[in-house]
Amino acid sequence: MKFPAPAFSFPTKDEMGDYLESYARHFQLPVRSGVRVDRLRRAGSRYLVEAGPHRFEAEHVVVAMSSYQVPRMPAFAKELRSDIVQLHSIEYRSPRQLKPGGVLLVGAGNSGAEIAVEVAREHPTWVSGRDTGHVPFRIDGLASRLFLMRLLFRVVFHRVLTVDTPMGRHLRRKVFAQGGPLIRVKPKHLAAAGVRRVSKTVRVLKGLPVLEDGQILDVSNVIWCTGFGNGLSWIDLPIFDPKGEPRHTSGISSDEPGLYFVGLHFLHSFSSTMIHGIARDAKRIADAIERRTQEATANSDARGAAPRLSAAGSSPRS
Repeated sequence: MKFPAPAFSFPTKDEMGDYLESYARHFQLPVRSGVRVDRLRRAGSRYLVEAGPHRFEAEHVVVAMSSYQVPRMPAFAKELRSDIVQLHSIEYRSPRQLKPGGVLLVGAGNSGAEIAVEVAREHPTWVSGRDTGHVPFRIDGLASRLFLMRLLFRVVFHRVLTVDTPMGRHLRRKVFAQGGPLIRVKPKHLAAAGVRRVSKTVRVLKGLPVLEDGQILDVSNVIWCTGFGNGLSWIDLPIFDPKGEPRHTSGISSDEPGLYFVGLHFLHSFSSTMIHGIARDAKRIADAIERRTQEATANSDARGAAPRLSAAGSSPRS
């Protein structure tokens, strides 16, 4: 179902939500809204999903949610002075939430960079963290719309940077450690806005943030752009690695047959959290479920057709 917008546009969250609702209506999908899953566990050979008073049993379960579920902040955040306004990027809406004075954005990825450009219009602003790199052209420029964005999103992000290539596997480890490259905002935009780049924030001293180089910033606001946890603690199955990430191969659980994931960060490729990447991942998972269903049916038929032994167990009956 085609998205009702020009190619390579950036839809708003409301336009995306409207599209998903229309999609569900068009295909008459039995979506249940307002249901929160509390637990996923095994019940014999099947899975049991517990959601408040509801119980669902299934042969297959697809966890179709992104990695950006639980705001993550360093433990020392609680040591900041009580008069400093603290927000996580998920809570940020506009500069009106901030008090007069300086703003420190902890985290130099896309959220930190884009918020910094906005708040720098009214506040002295610092961005703290490692340089994550950036896309070396204007996303909204003519060359981008004609060729470069298609090359980046459909080829580089979608086909080159995957778990099947050495380059993709290397970037995946890097992205999980420090975030992806800046897409729209460039370092020159930060400089033009008056944003100052500083080293990593490592601790708090006397209620103020301290940088890796020992500098102390006396700011009135701190916005934590420090990422998210995956929010999968409700899965009561032995599927997680030591870092709390589910073990899987391109979305197919390595430990639990019949359990699948779609939408996770770099699930199969750098595009796995983008609409076209999710579409490919979803098809892979649907195909895997179909194969598993067919195998189960074939095995059941084979068992039903197997020759039965006689009472003495000496020879099969016809």
